[in-house]
Amino acid sequence: MNDDIPFDKSFSLAPDQVQEVAPGVRAIAVDNPGPFTFKGTVTYIVGRDQVAIIDPGPDDAAHIAALLDAVRGEAVTHIFVTHTHRDHSPAAAKIKAATGAPILAQGPHRLARPLHTGEMRRLDASADLDFRPDIALADGEIVSGRGWTLEAVATPGHTANHMAFAFKEPNLLFAGDHVMAWSTTVVAPPDGAMTDYMASLHKLARRGEPLYLPGHGASVRDAPRYVQHLIRHRQAREASILHRLAKGAADIPTIVRAVYIGLDPRLVGAAALSVLAHLEELVARGAVMTEGPPSIAGTYRLA
Repeated sequence: MNDDIPFDKSFSLAPDQVQEVAPGVRAIAVDNPGPFTFKGTVTYIVGRDQVAIIDPGPDDAAHIAALLDAVRGEAVTHIFVTHTHRDHSPAAAKIKAATGAPILAQGPHRLARPLHTGEMRRLDASADLDFRPDIALADGEIVSGRGWTLEAVATPGHTANHMAFAFKEPNLLFAGDHVMAWSTTVVAPPDGAMTDYMASLHKLARRGEPLYLPGHGASVRDAPRYVQHLIRHRQAREASILHRLAKGAADIPTIVRAVYIGLDPRLVGAAALSVLAHLEELVARGAVMTEGPPSIAGTYRLA
């Protein structure tokens, strides 16, 4: 259960309507609601007159038209992408074609490790394997425009190439899908990795930005404290998995039924992959054993 996290399910931004959500930041939501996207992916416009766009969104004609209309009369100088899932990055190419702005991100989408999970349904937010940035950003790199300064903050875990962006002037962070107010983040191997995800949470907890603007849903306020909630939640999830394995060996569907109570049936696959991500870390630490590499079809037992 997620009762330990103070989720905020409020979100008032209508699809493809522009709204100022923080000083120097306008937001536009895509009309792509779903179990992984909540009310829709959110695109952000940073600055005025000479602006940056963060996460242009999916290849959705209505959203692309609304986004270009929102910046009509302004110069788009940069296009930033937090990560290369199909609901965040594919529109970047068309926005670049319309504006001439370069695309900046941590790098092209790459699977972090070979796939050992067997056959499974593709998640709604699957990889944009065609994405290629014009400029590959390093952790800590600074990019500036008129009236705005963004710091690249590498936050792998949800994907191998996930990157947040700290907006220096108002002291806020564009968190992508790494931290969201409405739900916990899906960590799905092989691209997602629990070890990386937890390290990135601890990294954000050490930063000072009080406000996060995520890729879906409402803003995250009192952000460092909220990140601590997420860390404790993942630690509790790991403890629940170990508690179930203390009763005997189990496969992932059995573990999901034991530790996810009242789960939306649409999220069973995502929950299984998150359990796999926890088990990968536990196997690497020597706390859990399985035959061969950890896989979605494996059976697990305490070491």
